Amino acid sequence: MSDLLKIAGHSYRSRLLVGTGKYQDFAQTRAAIDASGAEIVTVAIRRTNIGQTAGEPSLLDFLPPDQFTYLPNTAGCYSADDAVRTLRLARELLDGHKLVKLEVLGDPNTLYPNMIETIAAAKVLVKDGFDVMVYCSDDPIIAKQLEEIGCCAVMPLASLIGSGMGILNPWNLQIIIANAQIPVLVDAGVGTASDAAIAMELGCQGVLMNTAIAAAGDPVRMAGAMKKAVEAGREAFLAGRMPKKLYSASPSSPSAGLISRT
Repeated sequence: MSDLLKIAGHSYRSRLLVGTGKYQDFAQTRAAIDASGAEIVTVAIRRTNIGQTAGEPSLLDFLPPDQFTYLPNTAGCYSADDAVRTLRLARELLDGHKLVKLEVLGDPNTLYPNMIETIAAAKVLVKDGFDVMVYCSDDPIIAKQLEEIGCCAVMPLASLIGSGMGILNPWNLQIIIANAQIPVLVDAGVGTASDAAIAMELGCQGVLMNTAIAAAGDPVRMAGAMKKAVEAGREAFLAGRMPKKLYSASPSSPSAGLISRT
């Protein structure tokens, strides 16, 4: 495939990024990741054991780093300092790993991002040599500022984390995509396969999700559905949809040349 997702100098076949939390156990996590076809998996350093807790099962045993690209994230962080500290720990645990997902939350109820703290953390992390993919609001000005700081991808929310409400403001996403020189991936709010397809049809470079798969009745089957949705949405975007119009004066099956009664 020539149509690859390119982030921080690396190329990936899959445009679906999948979280590793909220599953029944690590075995189910692995089964869902396999069904999704994801190559990049995100892990909450504050909530998932990747070696920091000796004697407990480690995600590394089920998703070996030589088979997947890890994307450590700062879920649960509410300040720039906490986020920076968490990702520096992740870099140590993963032997100098540079690709990270930054998210600094504003409050525990909505999990809406605190963009002031996010920008502050992004500046420190970029200067510190990290490749920063950043969860952000769907504000086109903020997204552009994060790009100018040096983030390698911006990931605006479609709707609130874990809400499953889908894409509530496609117009803002389109503005962000049109102005970006780095990948734009939808992060948060996807509830089902059609949401993922719409994100890709809008021109997003990829979709990151966790709850939509992990909280499904059958997570492994939903993971497979999301894989197909992301692929179909990307193909539709590349193909270019027909224009929308209230009605068409030209029938889809032309009448010219038909045998008529005499």
